[in-house]
Order: sequence, then structure tokens, then C-alpha cells
Amino acid sequence: MKKILLMLVVAGAAGFGVLNYHFILFDGSFKILKKAELNYQNTFVDARGAKKLELLMKPDLMAAGIQDVIKKTESAIQQ
Repeated sequence: MKKILLMLVVAGAAGFGVLNYHFILFDGSFKILKKAELNYQNTFVDARGAKKLELLMKPDLMAAGIQDVIKKTESAIQQ
């Protein structure tokens, strides 16, 4: 019984952690961005290729500051 309770607590903590962050996969890197609100929308985001422009159209990612992350990754690629 204690093991089940412990596993439920660990799973709940992991679920809460997923609610707090965006996990974004870029072409050459992986970024973690703090969410503005707790939700499951856009938790795991694929931003490889030309999909970066689509990210700028999503309000929850814009509130979290995705434009700064895209600028940093683009400048790192150009250098």
C-alpha cells in the first residue's frame, strides 16, 4: 500500500511538472520554457524546419516568450 501511494505521489509531481513547462525541440537544440499558465496545451512542441513561424501564432507560447528563444536559436545558427 505504501508503494502504491508513493508511486501516485511521484506520478502527480511529474504531471504537475509537465504542466509548468514547454519542451521545445529545435533543429539543433532542445529548449525548456516556463509556461505562463498551467495547462497541457503545447507542452511538447516540434519546432524543426519551417515550423518556427507557426509557433509565433500560438498565444500561450507568445506569452511564455517564444520569440526570444527563436531569436537566440536563429542567431546561434547564423554564427
